[in-house]
Amino acid sequence: MTKFTYQRKIYFADTDGAGVVYFSNLLSICHQAYEEYLTTLSINLSDFFANKLTAIPIIHAEIDFFKPLFCGDIIIIFLDRKLVNNKVFEINYEIYKENDLVAKALTRHISIDPQTRKTQEIPLIIKNNL
Repeated sequence: MTKFTYQRKIYFADTDGAGVVYFSNLLSICHQAYEEYLTTLSINLSDFFANKLTAIPIIHAEIDFFKPLFCGDIIIIFLDRKLVNNKVFEINYEIYKENDLVAKALTRHISIDPQTRKTQEIPLIIKNNL
């Protein structure tokens, strides 16, 4: 399975008072890559995030920085998917600036029924593409 690739420029709003990307902003950018990946599966994002039968919240997130990122930098995020079990999956992100690995992140997602908040199996459209 090939990794999904997402390219993005770092904007001033992504940075903190020291002029470097704020950690939670890079996690947000990783989530943008995840959303772009979902669109490649022909998933309508409005329907996906407003679904009354299934929600897929993030239950864990982590990020490690190796080098700082600044306004104007162009980054490439390589997104890789991993099925943990039939209710949980992970997305691993490798963030590069030019050819340098500058950060790694991970988000763990669980499938739930949004009405009962009980876990359920991952929808097939997602499961078949992990």
